[in-house]
Order: sequence, then structure tokens, then C-alpha cells
Amino acid sequence: MAQGEAAPEGDGKRNSTRQWRRYTSYLRRPSCLDPAADGPTGMGSDRSAAAAVRDSGSAAEQRAPTHLVVMVNGIIGSAANWKYAAKQFVKSHPEDVVVHRSECNYSTLTFDGVDVMGERLADEVISIVDNNLGLQKISFVGHSLGGLISRYAISLLYEKSVRRRSSEENGECEDHTPGTTCVDKNFKGKIAGLEPINFITFATPHLGSRLHKQIPILRGFYALEKMAYHTCWILGRTGKHLFLKDKDNGKPPLLVQMVNDYGDLRFMSALQSFKRRVAYSNVCFDFIVGRKTSSIRHQHELPKRQDFMKNSKYRHIVYIEKPIITDVPQMNFSVSTTCELNTISEMEEVMINGLNRVPWERVDVSFRKCSQRFFAHSTMQLSDMRGTVVGSSRIETSVGQVIMPL
Repeated sequence: MAQGEAAPEGDGKRNSTRQWRRYTSYLRRPSCLDPAADGPTGMGSDRSAAAAVRDSGSAAEQRAPTHLVVMVNGIIGSAANWKYAAKQFVKSHPEDVVVHRSECNYSTLTFDGVDVMGERLADEVISIVDNNLGLQKISFVGHSLGGLISRYAISLLYEKSVRRRSSEENGECEDHTPGTTCVDKNFKGKIAGLEPINFITFATPHLGSRLHKQIPILRGFYALEKMAYHTCWILGRTGKHLFLKDKDNGKPPLLVQMVNDYGDLRFMSALQSFKRRVAYSNVCFDFIVGRKTSSIRHQHELPKRQDFMKNSKYRHIVYIEKPIITDVPQMNFSVSTTCELNTISEMEEVMINGLNRVPWERVDVSFRKCSQRFFAHSTMQLSDMRGTVVGSSRIETSVGQVIMPL
């Protein structure tokens, strides 16, 4: 065919082919925002969520984002649950953050136990950090069980060297295996070699689910709570952890261990290293996780309805409690102490006092007057809030404000 000659039939096919190639190219573009809902997609493809935004700029204008935001789903969830919220981060801060929606714990894998899932998350974070050498800061955002998984993972990542290049450059670490302890003082107080900024949880059962009124759907009836306790095996090892039913080798339940630096795992030191900790909790209509366990308070400390405040800008936030620094002594889980923690009230007291050794900002949220109030537990996560009249802008903006400025 001569140059410039028309070819009606072939031209349509070529245009269609070009469109399909552009479409498939977009689908394959490396991004932390496109993991499959049903499972992992391969850690090697995870890169900066802002890469697509910077593609059109010149090399001189491009800069690597420095802040890694790790989003962790809850039980029977997946990376897809954080899709909407993650997109809001990218839109608001396209040049600043790498948003990674965790892919390693999804569906029935969330029954494997907090410790096993925490190890998977730690390995996943190591892989992300090792492949994004420009990172300097890190934050975690966990929904429901994801908050507990994150708390376990940061204890494994606390003051650990995970970057092969930095280890080789400083010449002070002989072992270059990701996750090994580094003698470099620059890793002191860091998480995965990065500066810990924010640790945020949404409706997370920090005190477990066994205590009174910790599962609102049971309406506080002891008979129903007792039945739930005896049937927690349905959720595998995770159920045992949530209901404080695990006592391996004479040790206290895992959630009780996690309010102290226990053995080689420095749970509280890692949590304390973050500049800010925020606990979001639902005031009502969360039938999965109780307000007491998600806000880390005693029952009598929960703000009453008459104390709620109106926020003209964010109508679903009804109460904000600023961080309070308390002086609670470090606990020592000796054999005698372990034997003493036999009652639920004793375990609750230990967990509340232990976690409150670090200051928390508590944010109480109410969806009482919105159409999705009966789905408050998932509504808080922003999993299906596109186009609704729910206060998604408040939740997403509040998280953005917590993470930013850097």
C-alpha cells in the first residue's frame, strides 16, 4: 500500500489493536494499588503508587517517594478492601508516598494466627523496602484484625536492617540477609530501617474479643459470649488468639504478651517508636468489634453521648481524645505473673495498662444517621464508599492528615 493511501478495513483493525495494547499496558503497569482481590500478585511488581503520575515528567523532575504507607486488611479480607482509600492517598499525595496494600494475608489465610500473619507481613514489608531504596519513612494503617497483625509485624521489623545496598555501603553489617539485626546505630528506633511515623488502627480488637461486650452482636449476654468462646475454633488459631484461649507452654495469651517487650519480640518498643498512634472506633452499629476493645479503654472511660461534639466539617466524628502520657511501669511476665493472669478482668487490666504506656489519639466515629450505619465496621475502612453520602471524606481526610505532612 502506498504511503497515505486509505485502507478502510485494515485501519479499523489497527485502531482496535492499538486501543487493546494501550489498555493491557495500563493493566500491567507496576503499582502497589493493583493487587488481585483473591490473592497475591507477586511482590516483585510492587512499586511506587505515584509512578503513573510521574511517567509523563522528565527524569530531572521525577523524584522517588520517601514515605511507605502499608495498609493491612482484616479477617477474611483482601488487599481489595483498601482500594478506595489507597486511591485517595495517591490523589492527594502523588509525589510523596508509596501506598502498599498488603497481599500476604487474605481469605482463609487470616485464620492462621496473629503471629503467623505478622511474620508474613514483616517479610512482605522487607521485600517492598528492599525494592524501593529511596524510602525514608513508614506508616501502618490496619483495619480490624489488620491492626493486630501490624502490631506483631513491627516487633519483627524493629531496629532491623532489611536493605542489602545500605548494609553493603556502610560496611558495618556482615550479614546481608533481609531481616537480620544490624549493628549500625542508624537503625536504632527504626522499623525496617525506616523512620516510623504513624500507626493507625480502625476498629481493631486490641483487647481481643473474649471480654464482656467485645462482640456487640452478642449484646453483652454472658451465655452468648460463653458460646462464642467455645466455638472460636471455627476461626482457627486466630480465633484462639482473639478469645485469649492460647496458652502455649505456660505462656500468657499472645495478645497479653503483645503489651510488653516479651522475649526477643519488642512489641511495645516498636509501637512506642512511632511518632503518632491513632485508634479509630465505632460508637454504634459495629456488630463485629466492640468500642472498648477498639479504643483501648475501660467501660467507664468511654465518652457518653452527652459528651459528643459536633464537627461542622466532619460530621461523623463525634469525639476526639488527644494523647495522654501515663506512667505505667514495665511489666515482667515471670512464671508467677503468668499464673496470676487467670481471670478475664486481670487480662483486660494488663492489656489496657500495657498499651496505654504509649500515648494514643482516640477518634470515636458514629454513622448513626447515615444509610450505611448497619455496615459501620466495613464503612470505616472505606471499602465500598464511592458515591455514597457517608462521611468518607472525613475518614479519608483524617487518615491523610494523620499520615501527612511528612
